Amino acid sequence: MLNFSRIYSRPYKSLKIFLSLLVWAFCAICFTLGFFSFNQKSYSLFVEFDDAYGLKEGTLVTYKGVNIGVVSRISLSINKVVILLTIKSCDILIPLDTIFEANQIGLFNDIIISIKPQCNFNSVKMRNLNMYTNYFDYKFIPHNSYIKGYKGISYDDLIRSTTRISQRFDDPRFFSLFYLLLKNSFHISDEILVLVHNSSTLSKIIINSIILTLSKYVF
Repeated sequence: MLNFSRIYSRPYKSLKIFLSLLVWAFCAICFTLGFFSFNQKSYSLFVEFDDAYGLKEGTLVTYKGVNIGVVSRISLSINKVVILLTIKSCDILIPLDTIFEANQIGLFNDIIISIKPQCNFNSVKMRNLNMYTNYFDYKFIPHNSYIKGYKGISYDDLIRSTTRISQRFDDPRFFSLFYLLLKNSFHISDEILVLVHNSSTLSKIIINSIILTLSKYVF
């Protein structure tokens, strides 16, 4: 007589083994991802601007042209705009002597925050450092720092300045002043020529008189 309990227990045993392996694999993947995420722990910086300049959440943050983070939040107050930057890795160290600028790039005037350091560090001394160790001794910006930001390159300002210059040239008062300046310059040049001519004539007279006086005593 067949033992049905033994026959049915075999596939269940295989299923248990498969589920156990699946659980162990899932735990290993979670541990690996957690380890890498711990090593890549981000940190935040607060940057104050006089104007938002078109910045929004998700705007890229670049350090020497390399993307290192994004704008996470924008807070508006009466006299300023405070931007929360999220730097994606604590291994990215930013020197204290650094300028934060909001710049326009590309054909579509995309806005980015450019971080430009004003000094250089010895790479050997910076080895094995991160945001949470010895940042004060090496003069790096710490976590949750409050920084002043500035306006960088803006195509809107360039277009606005060009428009103002063209409007000045179209102003009739500008042409009248230019004509008056040109007319006065002509008069001044004529007076200078007359003065030079008179000076040369006077110098000739003086030289001739000196020669005449000397000739009387010599001869």
